[in-house]
Amino acid sequence: GDGGVVLKANVSTPAGADGTRRYPVIVLPTSWAMPQVEYLAQAQKLADAGYVVVGYNSRGFWQSGGQIETAGPQDIADASKVIDWALAHTPADPQKIGMGGVSYGAGISLLTSAFDKRIKAVAALSGWGDLIGSIYSGRTQHRQAAQLLGGLGELTGRPGPELRGILKDFLGSNLAKEQDMIAWGKKRSPATYIDKINANGAAIMLGNAWGDSLFPPNQYADFYEKLTGPKRLEFRPGDHATAEGLGLLGLPNDTWNHTRQWFDHYLKGTDNGIDRAAPVLLKSRSTGAYEGYQSWRDVPSGHRKIELTGTQRIRTNIDSGANGGLVFLSSMLDQFFRLPPMASIPLLPRSVAAVWESGRYASEQRVRGTTRLHTTVTGTAESGTAIAYLYDVGPLGLGKLVSHAPFTFHGKTPGRPFGVDLELFSTAYDVPAGHRLAVVVDTVDPLYIEHNPSGARLTFSSPADDPSYVSVPVREGGQPSHKA
Repeated sequence: GDGGVVLKANVSTPAGADGTRRYPVIVLPTSWAMPQVEYLAQAQKLADAGYVVVGYNSRGFWQSGGQIETAGPQDIADASKVIDWALAHTPADPQKIGMGGVSYGAGISLLTSAFDKRIKAVAALSGWGDLIGSIYSGRTQHRQAAQLLGGLGELTGRPGPELRGILKDFLGSNLAKEQDMIAWGKKRSPATYIDKINANGAAIMLGNAWGDSLFPPNQYADFYEKLTGPKRLEFRPGDHATAEGLGLLGLPNDTWNHTRQWFDHYLKGTDNGIDRAAPVLLKSRSTGAYEGYQSWRDVPSGHRKIELTGTQRIRTNIDSGANGGLVFLSSMLDQFFRLPPMASIPLLPRSVAAVWESGRYASEQRVRGTTRLHTTVTGTAESGTAIAYLYDVGPLGLGKLVSHAPFTFHGKTPGRPFGVDLELFSTAYDVPAGHRLAVVVDTVDPLYIEHNPSGARLTFSSPADDPSYVSVPVREGGQPSHKA
């Protein structure tokens, strides 16, 4: 690797490779905290299909040398060094180079595609386009996500002083270092280098889960929209890496099947139709059916507006019972059993939760895309945090979580109203006929760090000249299902 650091790897080559011909090569950096055996099952399938595959352990983890750089410049340089090594030591074709991986491997692959023009195709699964938009969305620290990454890093690798310092400042809410943390994250965000990625022109496939606890779907969709080369976006139910996780065990998996087709077309030139298929593929959390669209903007065809009328004042620092669940567990329950986090909407204490409900819908409402909230907030302190939730409410008042997102403010004048615009995490969820939608806002969620001083109050109002509302994206009319 870069600077002479040794990177441990597994190399899989096609059976019968005798040096007389060259094969497309795929480089797979490992996920955060995962050993290099992570990709062995998929590597063997790819080798059987005529690829050279190099799955290597990212620096700082397990048997590889160096310290964890968190997809920094040395990780990018490592990836190019691995490509150099593959071209020198395997029957790899220098004109047919692909990169890919899950999570950390996805991020490193996207970043490397900005700096290494040799890369012709990328499959980035459960990755990120914007690191700050992932774990600091709404200016709110994603507590459980950051603690999980930090803990796994300490357990399986060697974090350097930079990473330890960033995590300490991040989890300690050190606002004096906020700009330093943002700059650190931007340096590690593929979106920062979008012009370079587009100029190099690699064909890029992105895959993610609706409930990804580490890298929410919004930031991946935003990144996808900025790509100008061949591209594909797939969203499925689940949490971080669970949509493709079973494929790592060698079990049948749609995400890995499409990854193989992507590489087949853009590295081998196989006419398998993936370049002509609808480039945006969504799998509904409610039905499991696939839906294909020509662009992310085409996903919703209409919107349902919920007016956030009146004025509601809530106390802070108390969990109302509405929350986004637990990292990994909640979205996996949704993926496998269609059991999202739930709350009894009538029983939510109105002293600590602001609640608005729509009327009952006469027909099914297929929520598709990104829900947006606009409101006016007045705080009694200069800082504060709130979390907005969208629930599907049945006849008995039981609410199933459709989406949510946090937001935090600092430096506001106590008692002075200010506007808030918030994007909830994108999703695909069907609200049955006869149900309502409910918007709930409270101030405590185990997933996030909150910034409400003791005894603070938040007031949500709807001025006549700037009414408050939630706009819910829906898919109206017929949308054909697509086979994976």
